[in-house]
Parts: sequence; C-alpha cells; structure tokens
Amino acid sequence: MPLINLVVILIAIGVLLWLVNNYIPMDSKIKQILNVVVVIVVVIWLLQVFGVLGSLGDIHVGR
Repeated sequence: MPLINLVVILIAIGVLLWLVNNYIPMDSKIKQILNVVVVIVVVIWLLQVFGVLGSLGDIHVGR
C-alpha cells in the first residue's frame, strides 16, 4: 500500500472520529470506549500493513 494512501486513510479515520465525538450526542463513557476501540483497531491494522503481525486470517477461535 502506498504511503500516501495510508496517510489519507488515517486522516479520514481521524476526521470521522472527531465528527462523531463532536456532533453525535453520547455519554462520555461510550465516547471513551469508542475512541479506545478505534485506536486499537487502527494500531492492529497498521501493524498488519507494515508486516509486523503477519496475516490474522490464520487465527482460529475455538475448534
């Protein structure tokens, strides 16, 4: 993935999260949980993009 695409996607995620935080009325606890979940998902995605995690498709839960 080209670096410019990565930067554009990160900016779009940041703007969407900012819009949700500022313009959608929610309890502050829910906003905090949403922010943490989005940050964790973005970090995992970035680790996959840079090849640190490898493929998560090989992970199976349960049997």
